[in-house]
Amino acid sequence: MNIGDVVRTKGTAVVTIAGQATVAELVELLAHHNIGAVVVSADGHSIDGIVTERDVVRHLARQGADVLAQPVSAIMTSQVVTTDPEQKLEDAAHTMTYSRIRHLPVIENGTLSAIISIGDVVKYRIDQLTDERNHLLEYLHN
Repeated sequence: MNIGDVVRTKGTAVVTIAGQATVAELVELLAHHNIGAVVVSADGHSIDGIVTERDVVRHLARQGADVLAQPVSAIMTSQVVTTDPEQKLEDAAHTMTYSRIRHLPVIENGTLSAIISIGDVVKYRIDQLTDERNHLLEYLHN
């Protein structure tokens, strides 16, 4: 099982925001889509950075409400850890755990194609284990 399997299950929708958008606009976008991270991209295909709820909270704690008027580029992480559809799910989970990140943009043919969260990885794995259990129970009862 690989990242491509998760993407096929969850879909390829990626919410992006331009680096010059304000943090207030970012907060509205996070709330509207009920998500925890947004890829920062000028064109929706390349990755300039990533910004998460944690980034917003940390900067609010340091700078107060003034941060809401700043551009997203001021609080984003510019060194983005990414993955590709062929990466093994276990490797991606390991990367996320040890890098202490919860979101991995998926790059395919040099272009942003999806994003997965640690929740997506866990859900996929639970679904897979449930299916295996059900098959075993069916086998035992027949």
